Formats: sequence, structure tokens, C-alpha cells
Amino acid sequence: MKKGGVDHMKHYRIVNKARFICFALVVSLTVCFVIAGVLNKSEAKTKRDMRYTEVTVEEGDTLWELAKVYGSEDKDIREVIYDICTLNDIKAGDIKPGQTILIP
Repeated sequence: MKKGGVDHMKHYRIVNKARFICFALVVSLTVCFVIAGVLNKSEAKTKRDMRYTEVTVEEGDTLWELAKVYGSEDKDIREVIYDICTLNDIKAGDIKPGQTILIP
């Protein structure tokens, strides 16, 4: 809005840079935590809604075969194996006969 050719827009000056930086940091962190909370809530809901199959490992079984037989058909088998390892806190080669594992 110009009045008589002069710009009457208010100009703000940062008086205390440290205070402004702290304020900007707090606002940024708050926004990040809110976004992370929303994303985590939706992820937690999907994990809670998952169904698991309890399988007892037999001699000669591999995670690849178990994932193929019991895993979700609409997911890549590597993702299913990763999910099995994460869920059971194991590595792919660490399964032993007699061990019980959960398969999503």
C-alpha cells in the first residue's frame, strides 16, 4: 500500500539474534514432533491390526520357504523375511529346528 509514492509497510528488525534462533528452533522441533507423532500413530495402528501365524521351525526350513508359504502374497518376499526377522529379533540364518517364530 503506497501513499504518496512512499511504502508504508512495517519492517521488523531482529533485535536479539540468539532469542530469534531459539524461537525458530523450538517452532521447528514442535512441528517435527507433531508430524512424527501423526506418522507413528498410523504405523502403530497397522502393526496392531496385523495378524500373525505362529510356526515351529522344522529341520531344513529356511526363512525364504516359510515366508513363501505363510507370508502375505501381496508383499515382496524379501519384505516378508525382513518383517519376520524384525518381529522375532533374529537374523535370517539364525533359525533352528524346534524354534517358534511369528510370521506376519
